[in-house]
Amino acid sequence: MANTFKLKTDANSSTSLSAVYTVPSSTTAIVIGCTLSNTSGNAITADVKIVTNSSSGENGDDVYIVKGAPIPQGGSLEVMSGNKIVLEAADALQTLSSASNALDVVLSIMEIT
Repeated sequence: MANTFKLKTDANSSTSLSAVYTVPSSTTAIVIGCTLSNTSGNAITADVKIVTNSSSGENGDDVYIVKGAPIPQGGSLEVMSGNKIVLEAADALQTLSSASNALDVVLSIMEIT
């Protein structure tokens, strides 16, 4: 098994839920960091959601890591706070911003293949 560290970014995250990262097939991924940054001139809110692969036969639910988290003008939010989240093949991590062109997302991930 090979471990590969990866950086995934999304500048100007959408105002509708959209995938920042989807786990490749035959891969397990560990999310080791998630930072949300407000690049706008106003306060915003942000969501981070995990969408599980329903075809895997598991009964995983789609869940929010944060929902409506406030981020002040020019501020950032470290979502993980030392925790790790395991994602399986085809699981996705999605984000949403309350304002257009206002949220940058940075993910640190380890893929296990």
